[in-house]
Amino acid sequence: MFGIPGKQAVSLTPAAAAQIAKLMARDGSSGLRIGVKKGGCAGMEYTMDYVTEVDPLDERVEQDGAVVMIAPMAQMFLFGTEIDYEVSLLESGFKFRNPNVADACGCGESIKFKDVEELSAEQRG
Repeated sequence: MFGIPGKQAVSLTPAAAAQIAKLMARDGSSGLRIGVKKGGCAGMEYTMDYVTEVDPLDERVEQDGAVVMIAPMAQMFLFGTEIDYEVSLLESGFKFRNPNVADACGCGESIKFKDVEELSAEQRG
């Protein structure tokens, strides 16, 4: 929908691809669907859900055995995002490096995106 021909909507680091492939195998899912929803102190939050059926409107990204689907409403907000999986002494989890984020809260759980007109202009180039 909002993609650039020949370029994936999101990219996965090797660590993220390995973790997603592991989760898919463990739960027998077709992949993970990534989206956004209203919430948190900055206004929006990322969502990740197991997928058993692929929605034909989802943007599909496959890399190293991992399959990620991007919900239609989220495609414009996630385009260009790198997804990583980090493990530290205190926590582990997916990290989103998203060029479309204008601001984030201190805890890192919620984000504020650039306005729609600005995102559309950037993607047109």
